[in-house]
Amino acid sequence: QILGNSLRPEEALPVLKAGLALMCRSFGHDENNVLNAQTNLANCLDELGRCDEALVIQRESFARRVAKDGVAHESTIGSGVNVAVSLNKLGSWHEARKFVRDQLLPAARRSLGPDHHLTLALKQNLADILQDDPSRTRNVLSLNHRAGSTRPVFIP
Repeated sequence: QILGNSLRPEEALPVLKAGLALMCRSFGHDENNVLNAQTNLANCLDELGRCDEALVIQRESFARRVAKDGVAHESTIGSGVNVAVSLNKLGSWHEARKFVRDQLLPAARRSLGPDHHLTLALKQNLADILQDDPSRTRNVLSLNHRAGSTRPVFIP
């Protein structure tokens, strides 16, 4: 549930669309509020399973944040995490992997540090992408543990 747990996504969608339109009309000069409203709308669309529509909004939001704050800003990296998660959900593994590995993760490590929650989220996202990508399964090895169990190890 979204909007403070008061509405289900299908009920929240028209409210969020109206809120974004109002935000653009009345507070268009406040880019952060508009971008936050876009993020809320994209998250709602994602919850409704409309990931392709969410991705379009997320890409626009990310591009606007890059132009406004630069790629190494915390809010830009957070916006990039949303894009990467959606790309992975939609099966665009190559693009997601390249985006996280080449653009987001280096910026997060440099500006936020290796232990920041967004840097860790990007590392987890990269692991998820590598695990979900069927073309990468040829690079999975099984390592034996002392107890005789195995775990996957992903080779980039």
